[in-house]
Amino acid sequence: MNKDLVLSVEKQFEVRFSEVDMMNVVWHGAYPLYLEDAREAFGEEYGLSYSRYISENIFVPIVEMSMSYKQPLRFGMRPTIKITYRPTESAKIIFDYEIYDPETGTLFLTARSVQVFMDREYKLMWYSPEFYTEWKKSVGLL
Repeated sequence: MNKDLVLSVEKQFEVRFSEVDMMNVVWHGAYPLYLEDAREAFGEEYGLSYSRYISENIFVPIVEMSMSYKQPLRFGMRPTIKITYRPTESAKIIFDYEIYDPETGTLFLTARSVQVFMDREYKLMWYSPEFYTEWKKSVGLL
């Protein structure tokens, strides 16, 4: 496995009023949605999209998510989220995230998510599905 290859995507977004609380800071429950947007952008860029999972008859539920809040995001800010694929030999998809200000470099959040593979009968797949192994080969990870 080529663990030196870095697959990442960056996406700028705007903090909307509906995402902040009475203190005018992003409510903690909005952050997983930002991570979801980043996973969608990664999928579009590298061919590992949710539509691909659907066409392969695979579910990819999140089984672990951790976030470390560094600074509050506020209404109207335009931060960037960076998602980076973390190579693993396990039948998992692991991503690391950073939300930061592209102008000042201020770091607002770091996060990590772990997804596993399940078949359409909700059974955990202990080995990577064939399409995922082929995807790893196509992007140079294998």
